[in-house]
Amino acid sequence: MKGREVLRLSAPGGLEVEQPANIKKEKMNKRTYIVATIREWNISAFKDVISKYPGTWHLITDKKELTIKRIKQIKPRYIFFPHWSFKVPNVITEFSECVCFHETEVPFGRGGSPIQNLIMRGYEKTKISALKMTKKLDAGPVYLRRDLGLDGLAEEIFIRSSKIIAGMIKEIIHKEPLPKAQKGEIVVFKRRTPEQSVMTKKLKSLDEVFDFLRMLDVAEYPRAFFERDGLRYEFSRPALRTSAIEADVRITKCKNRSKK
Repeated sequence: MKGREVLRLSAPGGLEVEQPANIKKEKMNKRTYIVATIREWNISAFKDVISKYPGTWHLITDKKELTIKRIKQIKPRYIFFPHWSFKVPNVITEFSECVCFHETEVPFGRGGSPIQNLIMRGYEKTKISALKMTKKLDAGPVYLRRDLGLDGLAEEIFIRSSKIIAGMIKEIIHKEPLPKAQKGEIVVFKRRTPEQSVMTKKLKSLDEVFDFLRMLDVAEYPRAFFERDGLRYEFSRPALRTSAIEADVRITKCKNRSKK
């Protein structure tokens, strides 16, 4: 139509979408970034590595600090979420480009507790996927992926992951890659519950027991345990020997034990 100015924006499938040219897009600060995380290993990676990258960096470690008001004040080019256990409001993901990191090769393994679910399925390695955050959980397009080994205790895996993610963040801010849509069969993991930390008779071998103990040896989850005669036996720091498992055991009284 004559006199009507439009912007032509690319859309999935090679289509073009017309948008009125007078709609203003908030201008971001090109070299300003936010890292939002709640885990000590990611906070250490920020302080030791990420904060030294070019640009102005802001760290958010409290859910209450992640507000649209603050985001609009900072106007970051990217907001990175290395480990964040809370839902990010759509108003934030729509205002700024938000990047989360998920320890599976999505769309396989979308959802909760990816490390634990992979170990339970016998996987020895995985990929960390850097995703553009969208309204649907873990469904956004992928910027890049990097290898992650699943050997060792859960906390050791998360520490390794934090270092790899720091490198991924560096690559994203330097190259600004365009994220690509996920391809393949969608497999959704369920987040583990505290009740699933109970050791059961289903664990038949030393390898199975060791995997169960090590995958829960991190502050984020209740450690592997069982209860007997009013006492709770909780295991940490397991080590697999030739014919045995050695671990620390913490013994406490059971809480709220029901009367029979």
